[in-house]
Amino acid sequence: MQLYVGLALYGASSALLVRAGLGLEPWGVLHQGLAERAGLSIGVVSIIVGAAVLLLWIPIRQRPGLGTVSNVFAVGIAMDGTLALVPEVHGLAAQIAVMVAGVVVNGVATGLYIAARFGPGPRDGLMTGLHLRTGRSIRLVRTLIEVAVVATGFALGGSLGAGTVLYALSIGPLAQFFLRFFAIGGKPTEEAAVAPAPDGGDTTVTPRTPEQAILPK
Repeated sequence: MQLYVGLALYGASSALLVRAGLGLEPWGVLHQGLAERAGLSIGVVSIIVGAAVLLLWIPIRQRPGLGTVSNVFAVGIAMDGTLALVPEVHGLAAQIAVMVAGVVVNGVATGLYIAARFGPGPRDGLMTGLHLRTGRSIRLVRTLIEVAVVATGFALGGSLGAGTVLYALSIGPLAQFFLRFFAIGGKPTEEAAVAPAPDGGDTTVTPRTPEQAILPK
């Protein structure tokens, strides 16, 4: 239940950022740009991109879980459903309110679905997999992936703006807070994950909490 509520809220939060019209999260920029070029809904494009990213797990030897596969479909479906229900937003004050709501709901959703511990989403798994295989820090890998995604999405017509900046600055602290809040059993549980070595070079396997397994410090 926690997994699927989280995934549904994640799709809804992305839809709210679309309706706000003030800029999307990094992957949303790519999805919107591709949707405009392909003539498909942004939710359908999200599903296609998620499936394509999941295929990239094969060469980096990542293993998907129930949450990984569910993420591919549930987020896109929830996103298109929310866009069908929520009308266009007019006026800067209303746009800002919807933008902030979208970012906060995204943090709640991230905490819900990751703390359920059914596996990371395709995009998070790509990040951690590349970290494992290259030995580079999660921070560097995540930054390179998201810069490439945003640049490609913007070139295709995706929206950049205040919402993109707010998301980038807020999602880490929000996700960390809600990961702890929604952790199964009321407290973060330890699970084996790849931890970056202090010098950013070789990696070691250490017990880590769910948020540490996905998010950079």
